[in-house]
Amino acid sequence: MNANERAARNKKINHAVKIFILIALFVCFIFPFVLVVINVFKTKADITSDPLALVGAHGFTMANFPEAMKKMNFGRSFFNSAIITICSTVFTILLSSMTAFVIVRNNWKVCGALMGLMIASMVIPFQVLMIPMVSLYGGVLGILNHRATLIFMHVGFSLSMATFMFHGAIKTNVPVALEEAATIDGCTRWQTYWQIVFPLLKSTIATVAIIDAMGFWNDYLLPSLVLTKKELYTIPIATQVFYGTYSTDIGLVMAALLLAMLPILILYVLLQRYIVEGVTSGAVK
Repeated sequence: MNANERAARNKKINHAVKIFILIALFVCFIFPFVLVVINVFKTKADITSDPLALVGAHGFTMANFPEAMKKMNFGRSFFNSAIITICSTVFTILLSSMTAFVIVRNNWKVCGALMGLMIASMVIPFQVLMIPMVSLYGGVLGILNHRATLIFMHVGFSLSMATFMFHGAIKTNVPVALEEAATIDGCTRWQTYWQIVFPLLKSTIATVAIIDAMGFWNDYLLPSLVLTKKELYTIPIATQVFYGTYSTDIGLVMAALLLAMLPILILYVLLQRYIVEGVTSGAVK
């Protein structure tokens, strides 16, 4: 066997090993989701006795879904989650993209300082801030138990990362010549941003939207600190009604989890083709 044949064989072996590792990782990641799907159509007794069976001993059942929706007040919880997620995502995209545009297109020292502070704030854990924040907004200002307060906090915590992503996208993918041409044609700074710059950020907007929307929709800790009234519960908080001190109805928990993940899963499917492009848009020049 000559050198070329050995190199070709080694290349095939390496490729096969990589495929095997990727398949193994895929199975590990997808296995919990498969368990939820196959167990949501079983009774509690069937889930406890044999969680890996495709069909339980009592057969196929849809009873978990209406029962879960009733107990967790799914309509109200879904409305709260939708309002908070949509408003937080929209405000984050608008504010971060405009902030990034100002920082990129102006050589002011304050812009550099602001960008540095935003990058530094991204390394601060939320757990460090949650007790002082709740004490301030609850004990001093008394504005907890409002959806607007939670939206404001979500936007504040996500603004730095979104601005960082838009900063790279604008600096790399939006030519200054386009803005100069728009100015010559009579566009104001505001019109240039909305008509020239913002449409060119489509892939980054989709990426920020899916990342932040997933975070806002699935967040449990921050909403549990801000929203204590049952009528304001989001879906992650509402699922806690299924967890008792001595027993937990796993079937209802599975149904609630599946209902909670469907909207964000649909959003991901619709926007996933923009994600890789958006993440890498500011990586190279």
